[in-house]
Amino acid sequence: MIAFYVHHHGSGHLHRALAIAGELGEKSVGMSTLPAPPGWPGRWLVLPDDAGDVDQRRDDVTAGSTLHWVPRHHDGLRERMARISSELRDREIRLLVSDVSVEVSLLARLHGVPVAVVAQPGERTDRAHRTAYDLAEVIIAPWPRRPAPDWPEAWLAKTVHVGALSRFDRRPRKQAVDGPTVLVLWGAGGLAVSPAQLRAAAAATPDWQWSVAGPGEPTELQAPNLRHHGWMADPWPVLGEAGVVITHAGQNALAEIAAAGRPAVVIPQPRPFHEQRATAAALIRARLGVVVPSWPEPHRWPSLLTRARTRGGDWTPWSSGDGAIQAAVALREVAGKR
Repeated sequence: MIAFYVHHHGSGHLHRALAIAGELGEKSVGMSTLPAPPGWPGRWLVLPDDAGDVDQRRDDVTAGSTLHWVPRHHDGLRERMARISSELRDREIRLLVSDVSVEVSLLARLHGVPVAVVAQPGERTDRAHRTAYDLAEVIIAPWPRRPAPDWPEAWLAKTVHVGALSRFDRRPRKQAVDGPTVLVLWGAGGLAVSPAQLRAAAAATPDWQWSVAGPGEPTELQAPNLRHHGWMADPWPVLGEAGVVITHAGQNALAEIAAAGRPAVVIPQPRPFHEQRATAAALIRARLGVVVPSWPEPHRWPSLLTRARTRGGDWTPWSSGDGAIQAAVALREVAGKR
């Protein structure tokens, strides 16, 4: 059996794990603070929270910068690791896929269980990341082979670049609706834009119909050409109809836009290890989407939307559409080794 550890921040890790597990052709066990997603092929272990009532300095959460999150004397962390350890001890787990946790990667390897690490963009050469990437049997990189990150040769030698992968890769694409339409798409990780900025952008582009899919109160986004869908567990219907999508530079959001084949304006958000900034730089080099460093002033939106629509929605260099299949093949190969 192959096990997946799924980080609970945002929804991208969960969607990616579900896409890959669905291609394995066998039952898997999932482990996360998040509840089991619909359609998970196997067992799901809900883990205790390890973040409540933590003072980062008092509790030495990095253990002297050797790890990322191990707060001292935390009951949730203790129980969390004990449950994972019990799973590794009692089940025939041939491989653990970490998406992502340095601590869980190390715990699995200490049980003699091989580890596959799903890589994240950004600056990952700190001491804790080096531990996880060094001990991994294989590194799954959900972005194209070029441009390659500035990594040690030992990491690159065991990295499988599968390109962006999405839960929507197998869905038939929809035709965008007639007329200029904009979808602002963000997820649980958030987007640094206020309702006032959204209203101003819509007002500056009266010929475009704007809609928003993501957290927030619909009453804050009332404007003649602006509609708020609210949180959508499945944004595929509105995504496929959008003439242009505005989103952040998160891996999952870009994979979903690539699956839909939509033009995009990409606004990287502040994230640990400069993750989204690194992705945005890769998009600029590949001439994919229109990338801007922060939410633009209202007067810039007409030309940005026109540029995005002119550039088009061909994301083939970023996503082949079979990334989950490629990842599953790599994981089965590693899991079969003795």
